[in-house]
Amino acid sequence: MTATQDIAKISSKTDKIQHPLEPLTTREIAETVTIIQKEHNIAKSIRFATVVLNEPPKQEVINYKVGDTINREAFVILLDNATGIVCEVVVSLTKKSIKAWKEIPEVQPPVMLDEFVECEAAVKASIEFQEVIKKRGITDTELVIVDPWSAGNFGIKEEEGQRVVRALCWVKASLNDNGYARPIEGVVPVVDLNKMEVLAVEDYGVVPLPPQAGNYSREFVQDYRQDLKPLDIIQPDGPSFQVEGYKVTWQKWQFRIGFTPREGLILYTIGYEDKGKLRPIIYRASLVEMVVPYGDPKEPHFRKNAFDVGEYGVGLLANSLKLGCDCLGYIHYFDAAMTNSKGDVVTIPNAVCMHEEDYGILWKHTDWRTEEVEVRRSRRLVVSFIATVANYEYGFFWYFYQDGTIQYEVKLTGIVNTTAVMPGETNKYGTLVAPQLNAPNHQHFFNVRLDMNLDGENNSVYEVNTEAEEVSADNPYGNAFYAKSTLLPTELAAQRIINPMSGRYWKVVNPSVQNSLGQPVAYKIMPGDNILPFLHPDSYVIKRAGYLTKHLWVTPYNEAEKYPAGAYPNQHPGGEGLPDWTKANRAVENTDVVVWYTFGHNHIPRPEDWPVMPTSYIGFMLKPVGFFDANPALDVPPSAAKTSHCNVCE
Repeated sequence: MTATQDIAKISSKTDKIQHPLEPLTTREIAETVTIIQKEHNIAKSIRFATVVLNEPPKQEVINYKVGDTINREAFVILLDNATGIVCEVVVSLTKKSIKAWKEIPEVQPPVMLDEFVECEAAVKASIEFQEVIKKRGITDTELVIVDPWSAGNFGIKEEEGQRVVRALCWVKASLNDNGYARPIEGVVPVVDLNKMEVLAVEDYGVVPLPPQAGNYSREFVQDYRQDLKPLDIIQPDGPSFQVEGYKVTWQKWQFRIGFTPREGLILYTIGYEDKGKLRPIIYRASLVEMVVPYGDPKEPHFRKNAFDVGEYGVGLLANSLKLGCDCLGYIHYFDAAMTNSKGDVVTIPNAVCMHEEDYGILWKHTDWRTEEVEVRRSRRLVVSFIATVANYEYGFFWYFYQDGTIQYEVKLTGIVNTTAVMPGETNKYGTLVAPQLNAPNHQHFFNVRLDMNLDGENNSVYEVNTEAEEVSADNPYGNAFYAKSTLLPTELAAQRIINPMSGRYWKVVNPSVQNSLGQPVAYKIMPGDNILPFLHPDSYVIKRAGYLTKHLWVTPYNEAEKYPAGAYPNQHPGGEGLPDWTKANRAVENTDVVVWYTFGHNHIPRPEDWPVMPTSYIGFMLKPVGFFDANPALDVPPSAAKTSHCNVCE
């Protein structure tokens, strides 16, 4: 990548608000904190868990026209460490005052990044912890890694009302060593984050440290392959996309960028220009929850079930993509502005990356009679961010294609969670990836919320299954099959799971808009790799994340219904979110619908996943079904010649 291809960031450098959905600027964030501090004279024990845009009502956004007055508000979550009280605050930046202040009882906001750092320091300073690790031959706490894991909720009375994490620990052989190669097995410091003190250090017995290093960085890997030739991504005329603040236009696509500490990247007002008209498809799209349950039933591992969006915030943990090659080509970056828990403004430079990629053949046909060949290369626009959640890396990618397809993909890499086993032992609930080093079985579940707006707000959802027809007078040879569409009219009817054997997909339809063939316009949700959880229906994890039991949920739009496991899943006993809302069995036919899609990656680790995992891919697609009158990519021009002996690509 050349310096000229890494273009300047402009989206987060201006305070001029061009649209109601633009993220808060650094100035607005600082102003929000100042207003709260002045009006309430808040104590030093207050932490700012969240400071984000309070998104305007949907109709206000849809009806917005350039030049209209933009009312700006901030939504804030405060935690008082001294009392444990959580408050939601709405600040009017337009009026420079507090609009609403509400105490939320018996909840815990996400674990904040400052708390990670403070928790590790508190554990290392604990005399009890030092004595426990000394039994394992560890005396230098500087080499110890302490990862605060969310405690979940397992009905333990002593944890009720406390802001608790259960830390897992490893030890490095040197400062640059991969500490995850040496788990301090059976040692779990339990920390009260409000008091930032170690409540207990659980000790389940000494297991020797695994003997081998697991290093993978350039400092340790010296013998690189010598036969890899350069592969350059060159766009001498620049990109095909245009950026105005947070508005992106590419080919016939148009959408807006948003970002929060909880969800990370948000896409707003996604539309496609067709016959000179911008047609809306999705109002808002984002990852809204992510659960990683582990499959080892023994102490202390049965409590591993991280809700990485709701309990930590993948946006808070986003990488700054300044280093390495996370993106290639002509790149546009967007910064992400937020606060630390003290209310100081923090900016993650280059949090979101946008670039174009070649994606093989878009379409092709050879007329064998005339020997005429028509072929078009496919190009896609990539919008992504990457979060590091302790040992794991997650890349979250939205792809836009020239034929109207939208794809969402999660890339999983990083380092597997590790535990130690006794010499000569194995663990049936995991895989031995190095001597005495076990990687537990686990699953990764992601839920994406799609606030649909397909040619307007009144949409319906259908399930489509392919069925074989019985042998009859109409089907004498037994070869007939057809696609059967079934309306999902209510919330309970719309709770569905995948069925690859019937080619099942779901179709979002606008029944009041038809294409030139008289068919209602639609987009279909095409499941990719997926699975259900291997969790007992009565397990504590399912109580807290009941939405995992279905791949598809459909609800009528409600601005308060944002997260499938509820607004505050951290240490919550469960019962909130999608399973609770949908008990009302509201109608979802020909109305403003929200589609929630859950997809899971089943990870039975391999030795090849150690010491750093090759990337795994999982996701889904949204494809037009009668949304266009014909192939919308017919107007993509032929590619320019790449060799000297031909005029066009054949």
